[in-house]
Amino acid sequence: MRIAIDAMGGDNAPEATVEGALSAAAEWKDTDITLVGDLERIESVLNGRALPTNLSIRHASEMIDAQDEPVKAVRRKKDASMVVAGRMVREGEADAMISAGNTGALMTTGLLVVGRMEGIERPALAPMIPTIDDQGILALDLGANMDAKPEHLAQYALMGSLYRQKVHGVSSPRVGLLNVGTEAGKGNELTKLAYPLIEQLPVNFVGNVESRDVLTGNCDVLVCDGFAGNIMLKSLEGTAGAIFSLLKEQFTKSLKTKLAAALIMPELRSLKGKLDYKEHGGAPLLGLSGLVLKSHGSSDGVAVKNAVRQARTALQNRLVESISKEISRK
Repeated sequence: MRIAIDAMGGDNAPEATVEGALSAAAEWKDTDITLVGDLERIESVLNGRALPTNLSIRHASEMIDAQDEPVKAVRRKKDASMVVAGRMVREGEADAMISAGNTGALMTTGLLVVGRMEGIERPALAPMIPTIDDQGILALDLGANMDAKPEHLAQYALMGSLYRQKVHGVSSPRVGLLNVGTEAGKGNELTKLAYPLIEQLPVNFVGNVESRDVLTGNCDVLVCDGFAGNIMLKSLEGTAGAIFSLLKEQFTKSLKTKLAAALIMPELRSLKGKLDYKEHGGAPLLGLSGLVLKSHGSSDGVAVKNAVRQARTALQNRLVESISKEISRK
């Protein structure tokens, strides 16, 4: 297995990507990892440390910033680390790529450089949403495309179901459609037309799911358009952040509350850990002809290593080939 990592992508690059790659290379000797990015900056992070035999560096003289307009950046910066990593996947030099960089630019790299899978109209960004039962929900699309057609949602359902089977080992993933009510006739024109299309698929469709029930884990795959999905995700993140801020405020009001906080601190850390993106590693861009994983922009070395773990599992279970095979049957 050969995995290319965009060493310059993310808020903590290249330190986090280098540390994550070193840790992954040490644990999985059967995986060749290539750090793609500015050689001088990567070597300064290494600070004289010898590279493992299964870790190498591919110099890329440019990088795509968070402020760059995605399409222009990908077209003009031919030697950007993200673009070079995508080209490695397209040309068969790597089996997968990982980046914590600009989401829009990574989506553009996936479409213009790696290429769309035959039969897929819109690839989807599919991160895991933590749930109180610790199983999580794979949600797609959460922001790769702001608009979608009913046929796109049906493809998301199929791809998401296969991902949970192949990567997470869920034998019969429950697929839900994000909606404003659980009744089959509820929703806007998009969800009303998508519902019967998903019903016809070879997936375990459990019908409509309301956003208030998502954190209870009432499905394994949640299907939605990128606009509604991204709003839901940001609302959940904002709510979780606000709750922890309020708890901190209350627990630091007096000596009595500080003592109470000290007693329940392990439980609070455990609760916060449930919502930690680092444990999930990255979100796949499903529907591309190669495996592309998007890590959180704030990823540290642990998150990068877990993204490598995810990529390995997807490659071992031939995820891209499985999706392509199912889509070709439709």
